[in-house]
Amino acid sequence: NEARPNAGGRAMKSKSLTPEQMETRTARFKNLQTYQKQNFDAHNIPPGAVEMVTARKVFPVMAPADYQGRSAGAPVKGPRGLIVSIAECPPHNGPGLHRHLNTVENFFCLNGRFEISWGDEGQHKLILEQNDMISIPRGENRMFFNISDEVGRLLVMIVPETDQQVDPITYAPSLGREIEKEYGKQALEGLQTIGFKFEEPVG
Repeated sequence: NEARPNAGGRAMKSKSLTPEQMETRTARFKNLQTYQKQNFDAHNIPPGAVEMVTARKVFPVMAPADYQGRSAGAPVKGPRGLIVSIAECPPHNGPGLHRHLNTVENFFCLNGRFEISWGDEGQHKLILEQNDMISIPRGENRMFFNISDEVGRLLVMIVPETDQQVDPITYAPSLGREIEKEYGKQALEGLQTIGFKFEEPVG
């Protein structure tokens, strides 16, 4: 066994976590559950209704312990002010145009290629290649769409810009009516419970 000296060459003493404690701070992709499943179970929302407003699969990774929203079931309870998830889209798939009302949303492309659109009607576009990142400010309409022929994944880091650890998202009222027509009033109310809003922009 080769010794690994530290910078000073002496052993450093510190209060250290046990392996069991460190495991509670670790998220293993193979064990992650989608928030579609978590929220279907918790709020009785049909998975198809959730897919109308989000990526096909979203895997919560880390969220503050007091976070109220879609990723509250994340296995790692991290610091206030940061929610981390992985959004997974099959080829030629992605959620509709939406706005995060009080958070900055950051996308880091893990694999695939994603078209990012923004503006009132999504009229502005750019492409994220693997290992590219974009930061979209609060209140800006945005959507992402996997333009590759493989399953694409984005590392999503959401940062609340208010003290509240919530992340309300708003969509056009027409999408809310479509969800209610297809899945019923309970599905629409369930989505509203976990932070989705269906309303015209104010101002």
